[in-house]
Amino acid sequence: MNGIYKPLLFFQKHGYYVCQRIAERLGIRAKVVRTTFMYLTFVTLGFGFALYLFLAFWMRIKDLVYTKRSSVFDL
Repeated sequence: MNGIYKPLLFFQKHGYYVCQRIAERLGIRAKVVRTTFMYLTFVTLGFGFALYLFLAFWMRIKDLVYTKRSSVFDL
């Protein structure tokens, strides 16, 4: 079990160190930088999902409006 936690703790320590260095550079708290990254992650995932739904809706409307007709008499 210790072999699993050592790499996890290593990446957590150095990952938080990156946020800490960014915060020191900007002159703000590291907690603010971490929460900002979390909020941006949720926003971008939500935007991608909303874009997907919009494109699916648009394609459905396009298929309903522009149906392929085999001849002129199918109007």
